[in-house]
Amino acid sequence: MFNIALFGAGRIGQVHAVHVAEHEESCLYSVIDPQGADALATRYGAKVQSAEEAMADPQVNGVLIASSTDTHADLIELAARAGKPIFCEKPVHLDLARVRDCLATVARCKVPLFIGFNRRYDPQFRRVRDQLTAGVIGKAESLVITSRDPAPPPVTYLQVSGGMFRDMTIHDFDMARFILGEEPVSLYAQGSNLVDPAIGQAGDIDTAFVVMKFPSGAMATISNSRRSGYGYDQRMELHGARGLLIAKNLHESGVEWWGEQGCVAAKPEHFFLQRYAQAYRAEWQHFVDVLAGRAAPECSGHDGMQALYLADKAIESLHSGREVTL
Repeated sequence: MFNIALFGAGRIGQVHAVHVAEHEESCLYSVIDPQGADALATRYGAKVQSAEEAMADPQVNGVLIASSTDTHADLIELAARAGKPIFCEKPVHLDLARVRDCLATVARCKVPLFIGFNRRYDPQFRRVRDQLTAGVIGKAESLVITSRDPAPPPVTYLQVSGGMFRDMTIHDFDMARFILGEEPVSLYAQGSNLVDPAIGQAGDIDTAFVVMKFPSGAMATISNSRRSGYGYDQRMELHGARGLLIAKNLHESGVEWWGEQGCVAAKPEHFFLQRYAQAYRAEWQHFVDVLAGRAAPECSGHDGMQALYLADKAIESLHSGREVTL
């Protein structure tokens, strides 16, 4: 049984707590959060610890970092120096230089670091990647990723999240690399403020398109919006030399009503907690395999750094109006 110290008792921390507690090989051992630790610890019979106590506790077999973004790099370094295997929600940090320093510390300490880009573990997206690898559609030629949130976040969130490319599109940058198995060589980004004027006043965008080109000649297009009046829109289309792979939305219900006026079907799932429930469960299983020595982290610190690098370059392209060579 692997004892896990959970940093962060907010929304995403609570999601992870369920999977840690339910897994037959892991236990929610302690919770570290200056505000919400007591309630979450009581719910699962866990301890409340400080960061220092958790890192020094020999009973802690691994740490799960789901606290605010600005704490991630510091906690990763503390855990690495303490010899604790690390699961950290994306991103490692919003500053690329700080990420490089953090990853250097992890490398020196030789501890496993897994970055939680959970969409890699969505069964449908993973099947697209697996079928491409198996040669089902031949050589990949174009990838289209559609990602639209049901509603924009508060402006106060945007002020600390790094903006649309760093907190939202970053998932799609990682997914493009994951699906195609290549590093892009160029990127072009355009964006507008169409959803909420306050987002524009804060210096951000809420609608964006990004086009990337890869060494093989394959191209990827990302379509993002902070608003979708019909639910959480998460789709993918991969065209190859011999066919097409499509991953569609998951809907709130699979029942459709057909009549003389046409068809009525349910909307896509409301938001990420519902849409990616299986992905969160699968990525925790992967980290347990890492703890048990059955696997190495599939999504490494390098992957986290590359996704942030692409987000930074998208901002550069947006501001310059030009394609950026990577």
